[in-house]
Amino acid sequence: MNRVYHEIEPVYDQDSKILILGSFPSVKSRENHFFYGHPQNRFWKVLENLYDVHFTDIESKKKFLHENHIALWDVIESCEIEGSSDSSIKNIKLNDIKRIIDESAIEKVFVNGRKAQQYYDKYILDKTKMPCIPLPSTSPANAAYTLDKLIMQWKQIKE
Repeated sequence: MNRVYHEIEPVYDQDSKILILGSFPSVKSRENHFFYGHPQNRFWKVLENLYDVHFTDIESKKKFLHENHIALWDVIESCEIEGSSDSSIKNIKLNDIKRIIDESAIEKVFVNGRKAQQYYDKYILDKTKMPCIPLPSTSPANAAYTLDKLIMQWKQIKE
């Protein structure tokens, strides 16, 4: 298995209030050079529904994140992975999540899926002292959750 590196810059600024962390970008996200790039991933559909917006491109997504004080990144900086499968992840190196918290106004940390929660709780919580709030994965692999069920769970990010 080859080592794969996270090459997508985090989206945040000094006014970011909530941080949403995934595990590691999918193959499609890495190809598109932006988060949740797989057309079947429901992350952007959930946000469109929650905030009554429509995204047309990466720039409109970045603008939305900044306007709504949402920071976006992933827990893992590099790892060995097969395709996009979280369950295949091995030999991880972590991103410096504390940097974002130190350089912004983060009040809450949400994690997109179980793998992100597992790594955050195990390796990052001690550094940030901010417990994460787990949300169900927006990945198409999480077939147990319909879009409506995801929206119901994810509305916490607006509270």
